[in-house]
Amino acid sequence: MKREELNLYFVMGSSDCNGRDPSGVLQEAINGGITLFQFREKGHDAKVGAEKKELALELKKICKRHDIRFIVNDDIDLAVEIGADGVHIGQEDTAFPVAKEKLISRMIIGVSCHTVEEAEAAVNHGADYIGVGPMYFTTTKKDIREVKGPEVVRQIRNAGMTIPIVGIGGISVENTGEILESGADGVAVISAITKAGSPFAAASEFSRCIGK
Repeated sequence: MKREELNLYFVMGSSDCNGRDPSGVLQEAINGGITLFQFREKGHDAKVGAEKKELALELKKICKRHDIRFIVNDDIDLAVEIGADGVHIGQEDTAFPVAKEKLISRMIIGVSCHTVEEAEAAVNHGADYIGVGPMYFTTTKKDIREVKGPEVVRQIRNAGMTIPIVGIGGISVENTGEILESGADGVAVISAITKAGSPFAAASEFSRCIGK
C-alpha cells in the first residue's frame, strides 16, 4: 500500500454515529479528505450477521466510488466474503498467520501495536502497516492499553523500522502535529469525526492540518 493512504485514516461503525446514518457520515468524511476507511462494527448495539454484512457492503460501495480502500476490523471471514481491500487485527484478535492464510493474496493486513517488540513481530510476519497507540486517552475502546504517547512511534523508528505507521487513540487536530513529528505517516480517527457536528468540516480540518 502507499504510505500516504494512512494520512487520514477514518475508522467507524454504526454505534459511533450517534444515531446518524453511517453512509452519510462516511460520505461527508470522504468529501472532507479522508484517505483510508476501516469498518469497525463493535460496541453497544453493533450490528451482527446479515445486518452487519449489508452495512459493510453499503459502505464498501461508497469507498469504491471514491477510490478509497475499504478495510475490515478483525472479521476475516466478512472481509473475504465481501471482497474488502484488507483487514486490521489487534494483538488480542485473530493471530497473524491465521489471518494471512485465510485472506486472498494482495489483501492488506494492518496490525495494532503498543511496543517496539510487537511492531517487530508485525514486521517479521509481513504486515503492510501498523497502528500504534494509544497515543492519548480515549473512551472509544473499552480495553485501552496504557497510554504511552507518540514516544512509542519514535522508539519504533529509532529501532530502524520503516513500515508505514498510523497513530491511533485520542487523536485531535491539536495533537496531530506531534504524532506526525514522531515519525507516523498519519493518524487514525474515530470520534473526532463521528461526533463532530459536521463530519465533513472535521475531516477537512484534519486534512488541512496534515497538509496533504
